[in-house]
Amino acid sequence: MLTDSPLPLRLALALLCAALWSFLLTPSASALAARLGAIDRPGEERRVHRGAVPRLGGMAIFLGVALALLCFSRGGAALEGVLRGALLIALMGALDDCLGLRAPLKLAAQLLAAGLAWRAGARIEVLTVPFAGSGRFVAVGALSLPLTLLWLTLCANAMNLIDGLDGLAAGVAAIASGSMLLVAALVSEGEVALLLAAVTGGCLGFLPYNRNPARVFMGDVGSQLLGYLLGAASLLGMFKAHALLGFLAPLALGLPLADTAWAFVRRALHGRNPLRADRGHIHHRLLDLGCSQREAVGLLYAVSALLGLLAVALAAHGALAKAIGAALFCASSAAALALVRRRLLIRAAARRG
Repeated sequence: MLTDSPLPLRLALALLCAALWSFLLTPSASALAARLGAIDRPGEERRVHRGAVPRLGGMAIFLGVALALLCFSRGGAALEGVLRGALLIALMGALDDCLGLRAPLKLAAQLLAAGLAWRAGARIEVLTVPFAGSGRFVAVGALSLPLTLLWLTLCANAMNLIDGLDGLAAGVAAIASGSMLLVAALVSEGEVALLLAAVTGGCLGFLPYNRNPARVFMGDVGSQLLGYLLGAASLLGMFKAHALLGFLAPLALGLPLADTAWAFVRRALHGRNPLRADRGHIHHRLLDLGCSQREAVGLLYAVSALLGLLAVALAAHGALAKAIGAALFCASSAAALALVRRRLLIRAAARRG
């Protein structure tokens, strides 16, 4: 049976299977969106596309991930609970893309999905104390349920909020899941790695249709699903001891989480509703600085890859591996800052000219 194959083979096949099904099903999802009227139209200030684009592309990602796991995963109660929650998130997102659900109803569905994962065993039980050596954990006790609900809804909404440019959310999710896949392999969590391989493949299969200029958007069904799955993956098995460093150190999910946290702070400081969408996210700021969509997306890909690299370095065994990872992180960060500075100088020169 396929589930009895060696883990490296199962990982490769799961990634390829999810990518293939996602790629093949995206045109059908786009056509369905057009028939159901799930169309994203320009008009709001925060939207940057110029024409009508169908949503529901995330359904292809969901089906690709589900089919890959069905073929290659050995299952388990916690993983099955996560997938039941993922199905609920996907259904809620599809309804939202078609009908436009109110925020309280969407939040209720997210909390219910997170509750399903918690009940099945995908939960926060300890928090890692960063940079304090091995074995430094704080048990959360009765706070396990509220912290798990908070974490999963935060991840779902963070990925949704960063889905503002063509290819951005899918690419960031692919980089984050790929980085977490390496971490899962380092801590010997095969089934978690398999889930992350499927998520990575689903994103990669969708990206050809979503890169600028996008022919289809993933919609809430895709962005919230990806955030939920990545957050849930960090709560499975011993992998949670590494992924929860994301609360305290820059890890694979650092970009969408930081953007979301800053959005809430920024809106509160200006006396605005923290839950109301605006045009102040990091990708909007890059566009305002003069970057094109492709330049902004490429830069944010680089930031996400840097955080993923640091996540892998922190999870690696041995001081040398950590030192090499930290050095690469610093060097790449300096290069990224130099590119941003160059872009600002070019823009300033163009203004003077």
